Amino acid sequence: MNDILGGANGASRILVIDDDPTVAEVVAGYLTRAGHRVDRAADGAEGLALARSAPPDLLVLDLMLPGLDGLEVLRRLRACAEGAGLPVVLLTAKGDEADRILGLELGADDYVTKPFSPRELVLRVQSVLRRARAGSTSSGGGLLRSGDIALDPKARRAQRGECELSLTLREFDLLAFLLRHPGTVFSRQDLMRRVWGWDFGDLSTVTVHVRRLREKIEDDPAAPALITTVWGVGYRYDPAGGAAA
Repeated sequence: MNDILGGANGASRILVIDDDPTVAEVVAGYLTRAGHRVDRAADGAEGLALARSAPPDLLVLDLMLPGLDGLEVLRRLRACAEGAGLPVVLLTAKGDEADRILGLELGADDYVTKPFSPRELVLRVQSVLRRARAGSTSSGGGLLRSGDIALDPKARRAQRGECELSLTLREFDLLAFLLRHPGTVFSRQDLMRRVWGWDFGDLSTVTVHVRRLREKIEDDPAAPALITTVWGVGYRYDPAGGAAA
């Protein structure tokens, strides 16, 4: 088990927000054994204050919280500078598909459905952390441009014209991938494997992230001209003003 949970990815500081003390204790224990430092909060208001005052490397967030629920915590985090790019993994109940989709639309990077395997949660957390660390330490092949969109993988910054784009970890990675492969159609399974690094998972995750990205880079998200849908196949990035460089 230590081979699976070992902190090969290096220690990160993780904030767990869950009102169930048993779940929080188990999650914190497994993450600690994986080599991470863990802080805990028992409700949304406390967790939001901690995340704002001392932003962690990643947040594990239960959706069903007393008072300030998980969706509202996520909504408020994404609206402030400290939480705009914070990687978030949701804990959701099995039947709460609508809330899970809404969580993804608000910018969550991944989710685990209760009841869950703690080892699966650790692997999901480490996958998200790997993507964040890879993005912050690699040059990523230099500046990417397409029309009025400019993306700097090394600085993790993206702009459209003079306006900086507020992108989550997954949105940034998805845009970078599409800019590097203009004119090529990718299925949702392809994108999940090559952007998320997963060989399996809920494909609605990809759908939601494509929709969110369209809302940020398209003139008319309802009639997208950049990220187009190829019916029955997947998605294709069609460069604006020439090929991406």
